[in-house]
Amino acid sequence: MKPVLKEPVELKTKRLRLRQWREPDKVAFATMNANAEVMRYFSSPLSRQQSDALVDKIAQLIVENGYGFWALARDNEGMTESNEVTSEEFIGFVGLHWQTQVNPEQPFMEIGWRLAREYWGQGYAFEAALAALQFAFEVLNLSEVYAFTALPNTPSQKLMTRLGMKNCERDFLHPNLPTGHPLQAHCLYRVTPEELSFFMQFNGDDK
Repeated sequence: MKPVLKEPVELKTKRLRLRQWREPDKVAFATMNANAEVMRYFSSPLSRQQSDALVDKIAQLIVENGYGFWALARDNEGMTESNEVTSEEFIGFVGLHWQTQVNPEQPFMEIGWRLAREYWGQGYAFEAALAALQFAFEVLNLSEVYAFTALPNTPSQKLMTRLGMKNCERDFLHPNLPTGHPLQAHCLYRVTPEELSFFMQFNGDDK
């Protein structure tokens, strides 16, 4: 059964905030979704209209469920002088989504991420995804969380592995992609609270 919270929740890590979306985020998100490298493992880049509609949909799901694909903001607190106003910088999204369309394990809780190109390789996705997983297990009391991606998307698969997730060895064809599409075949990863705890015991929060 899908967990639902009474009020939306936001998360905070050492460097990041996972928060509800704001209207100004749409500009940066649209730029991100039009970037060929960012969208390499998706069917196509998004138009401004498509990108804005996605923000509205994600934001509404956060209102309804209390969590979702949170907007990810780099928290610049501590990076400025004490008398300056604290600022944030939108860098993408990371979060949770109750998945009901993708086989073979649906419905399930999915963890997902998408970051602007200039923020890759700095540990932000790992840091935020770890916080989202801990929230899923400690607050939502889930027994497992899944992630999936196109088979060629090895960078995301490496991140899944770094988070302690294991390949379920149950590849599937994404229902929203046409037959024969080079990205149609997807892999499915999963992690349990015990697996995450064991992983963190030996790996800490190393990025």
